[in-house]
Amino acid sequence: MKLVNVTNSYKQLVNKQLENTDAYFVKVYSAGNTTAVYSEAAHHVEVLIMNKNRRIRPTEVKEILAKLLKRLPKEAYDPDEISIIELNHVTEVSVPLKVSLMEN
Repeated sequence: MKLVNVTNSYKQLVNKQLENTDAYFVKVYSAGNTTAVYSEAAHHVEVLIMNKNRRIRPTEVKEILAKLLKRLPKEAYDPDEISIIELNHVTEVSVPLKVSLMEN
């Protein structure tokens, strides 16, 4: 699965996310009809995976997380603490961080 950075096509979404949440970093990726919104805050990372046409497959979640969580240091999070909420066409993944990613 190839993730394409399409953040520039979602400027309004990114701006709203930055204004209204504790996120300081937001990127939007596309894998065909599936869209992933990656947002990073001081103490957690959120990944929202959406597909308007069908349910999100567990293999998609696994592949997308593997690619997006590469940017985090291994010691920054515990894989056992990752929570996944699955809805009809949306999957939300929350990754609590052990250490803040923001530099003081």
